[in-house]
Amino acid sequence: MPLEAGLLEILACPACHAPITEQDDELVCTGQDCGLAYPVRDGIPVLLVDEARRPA
Repeated sequence: MPLEAGLLEILACPACHAPITEQDDELVCTGQDCGLAYPVRDGIPVLLVDEARRPA
């Protein structure tokens, strides 16, 4: 389920404060040195660094 466009405009990566984009069922940080992927569970973004997946 896609998130509202307005919500994506105001959300930022909690680790580096870079903008995030939606990819599949995750929100991915666009920061060049960060790249954390945050899960979206039941339509709710889980923006906790401890819950994020590190880039491959």
